[in-house]
Amino acid sequence: MDSRIVIWGSGAIGGTIGAHLARAGHPVLFVDQMEAHVDAIARDGLTLTGPISAFTVQAPAATPAAVVGRYDLVLLAVKAQDTAEAVEAIRPHLADDGAIVSIQNGLNEPVIAGIVGRERTIGAFVNFGADWIKPGEIMYGGRGPVVVGEIDGAFTPRITAIHQLLQDFEPEAVLTDNIFGYLWGKLAFSGILISSALTNETLGDFFGSQPMRPLVIAVVREILAVARAEGIWPMGFQGFEPDAFAEYDMAAIGRSMDALVESRRHSAKLHTGFWRDLAVRKRKSEVENQLAPIQAAARRHGLATPIVDRLRSLIEDIESGRRPLGMALAEELRAVALASPSIAA
Repeated sequence: MDSRIVIWGSGAIGGTIGAHLARAGHPVLFVDQMEAHVDAIARDGLTLTGPISAFTVQAPAATPAAVVGRYDLVLLAVKAQDTAEAVEAIRPHLADDGAIVSIQNGLNEPVIAGIVGRERTIGAFVNFGADWIKPGEIMYGGRGPVVVGEIDGAFTPRITAIHQLLQDFEPEAVLTDNIFGYLWGKLAFSGILISSALTNETLGDFFGSQPMRPLVIAVVREILAVARAEGIWPMGFQGFEPDAFAEYDMAAIGRSMDALVESRRHSAKLHTGFWRDLAVRKRKSEVENQLAPIQAAARRHGLATPIVDRLRSLIEDIESGRRPLGMALAEELRAVALASPSIAA
């Protein structure tokens, strides 16, 4: 069995983590579907730039079709919409007692478990700032939480070992028995991030916008209501406090938003990955796959999600070219939020 750690999806998230693990002395194999990125890594190494870490590591790289052998540990970092295809490609290369760790955005663990089994699926939550710049180069713009846990909440020898491994990237990485609490916390926070991607506003400006505050509050509360119907109590991070929104505590919400604005002032990452896909790379974002699990869970419990529904529709309009990205879309979503029960206690 090959002892290398496979980074399957070596863009902003996977590349940043993988580069740090390689620098720490771990054997790493970078896998990515972009041939130019793979060629650049194989030829010149993977370079991180930015205010947090700036270095180059040398490590082997391959496209998915060129991967051979079987591995004990795969860190999966592809876009949410590519999860099933990637896991099917990984499956022949995963050891019988191996594991896939989802270091992705969204709620992808059920998809992974449906293909390779729950016993070979591990959840993780990451929220650091990084952007893919060009083949062989990633900008690491801001530190953020890294949390890992077994999907059944157990503390096992393997999860302890994976936690220790991730500490070579983020020294303050957390081992949890409530990984779905963190993942749903991120989904609620992503409601704000995706809303901001309707506009060209920086994250700091969008977070600090008083006119957008009703939208921020309503979309978070709508997603939190779905999480709680699922029996999950979402966890906070980096100043984002789900309890403040759930309890409609305006003073606490204000403090939470102030903390988010302050954190963005110290990050080189000004926009979300959603925005970069829509405005810069002109490609389909992972918004649909982030919001669809929320909508599906809501329907199971008979809950309406008018804000999430319209948000998904607006993003689809941008992706299809039917409507231009801009503040008018955020204003339209704000109108839906103001008419939603989520804005009231």
